[in-house]
Amino acid sequence: MSLDKNGIAKRIAQELKDGYYVNLGIGIPTLVANFVPDGMEVILQSENGLLGIGPFPEKGKADADLINAGKQTVTTIPGSSFFDSSLSFAMIRGGHVDLTVLGAFEVTDKGDISSWKIPGKMVKGMGGAMDLVAAAKNIIVATTHTDRNGNPKLVKECKLPLTGVRCVTKIVSDLAVIEVTDQGFKLLERAPGVEVQEIIDKTGAPLIVEGEIPEMNL
Repeated sequence: MSLDKNGIAKRIAQELKDGYYVNLGIGIPTLVANFVPDGMEVILQSENGLLGIGPFPEKGKADADLINAGKQTVTTIPGSSFFDSSLSFAMIRGGHVDLTVLGAFEVTDKGDISSWKIPGKMVKGMGGAMDLVAAAKNIIVATTHTDRNGNPKLVKECKLPLTGVRCVTKIVSDLAVIEVTDQGFKLLERAPGVEVQEIIDKTGAPLIVEGEIPEMNL
């Protein structure tokens, strides 16, 4: 069966490493904060000026003035700091973020990403995504494998406006973990109960499959 949003976030949390500075994009990526492994020190950064984000607050304990870039209420960890957006983007543009997790509408087998605009829908702009994909050392996409109409999100060419080119390193979807290599998409893991053929059928670009593909260890 396919993973839900929390399952995707839990699998991505396995990509974290001690001492990482991490930026979590809007949507599924924000849930990764709830699954940071015990005993691991990871510093979460938000574009609106917060370094040291904790898990989402418990019901009834939210501070309405403490929000992330997606306007969700969050918590802080000991040692957290607050600053203006210019300093926040100096951190991002300076290459000080070790890992960025973003949602996406489309990702190509070359690592191109479309994540901010669907024609005909009103949006206020790209936000910080352009800076993040240009400067981050490692970009993982958190997404469903297909859109609401069943169309593949993992494709040969993006039809939607681009956020960045040749920047995505890995994709964690509700069906699989896929690496973006010089040869294209490579299947690393599959969601529990999901067959390899289903992943191939729902991927809009060639998929490299080598040997037995293990299930995600969740």
